[in-house]
Amino acid sequence: MTSFADHLGSRAAREQRLLLCTDLDRTLLPNGEAPESPGARAMFARVVAQPYMSLAYVSGRHLALVEESIQVYGLPQPDWILADVGSSVYQRAGDGWSLLAPWTRHIAADWKGLAAKDLAVLLSGLPGLKLQPDDKQNIHKLSYFVSLDVDLPSLVQAIERRLEERALAANLIHSVDEQGAIGLLDILPQRASKLQAIQFLLRKQGLGPEQTLFAGDSGNDLSVLTSSLPAVLVANAHPAVIKLASEEVRRNGMEDRLYLARGGFLGMNGNYSAGILEGMGHFHADALRVLG
Repeated sequence: MTSFADHLGSRAAREQRLLLCTDLDRTLLPNGEAPESPGARAMFARVVAQPYMSLAYVSGRHLALVEESIQVYGLPQPDWILADVGSSVYQRAGDGWSLLAPWTRHIAADWKGLAAKDLAVLLSGLPGLKLQPDDKQNIHKLSYFVSLDVDLPSLVQAIERRLEERALAANLIHSVDEQGAIGLLDILPQRASKLQAIQFLLRKQGLGPEQTLFAGDSGNDLSVLTSSLPAVLVANAHPAVIKLASEEVRRNGMEDRLYLARGGFLGMNGNYSAGILEGMGHFHADALRVLG
């Protein structure tokens, strides 16, 4: 029989729990042009190793590429991987990963049983769209390259018209690959995004919005960066993303939910993992006590 003290203790443990969600490319991974602060990744690993913390990598990459980045950059093993811009959710299962079927079923209804390859047929012939390689596609993620000078609003309208003709509900997410100087357009089920996948994960773990932190840098992070969840934009984020996110949170009255890393915290420059730690220092300072 559980005592009242045990109940209070378990409730306190639940309330202390913290879910750290971070994008990979140019957020945790130092694969942009900005320099990485020496030792920042090692500090990040110490912080997330604490027993009350859960770690989720939230990426546009598919599972195999996320696993590859973990090996290449020596990253901590996460508890969760939210891959394919939030259209796939994986939970650690022993030495491997288990795809969460309830999430897949939830978003699949938006496409009425169709897969990304079927939508590619529906959208064939639209000017300005160039399919990304096969390793960038997944069953519920259709990804295109788009020129930076494309008339994006007109292109989006044309895509939406074709999908609406089949009563398909979709979420279109545009971002920019700065190093490749090319636009990226991901088409997902309407109920799939990084934000909605994180909210699903919070519900699954019985956590509240204040028990998380999201870190990002790019256009496909905007749904979370401008939401009611605590979030940090690393200092190396593109100025256009910083401007868009800042304007949106001002419009929505959510300025206190978004922190812009600027460097100087713990003597670091605020780029990549240093920026994540800076955001944690702003929203969840107790989590950094392990650093001394």
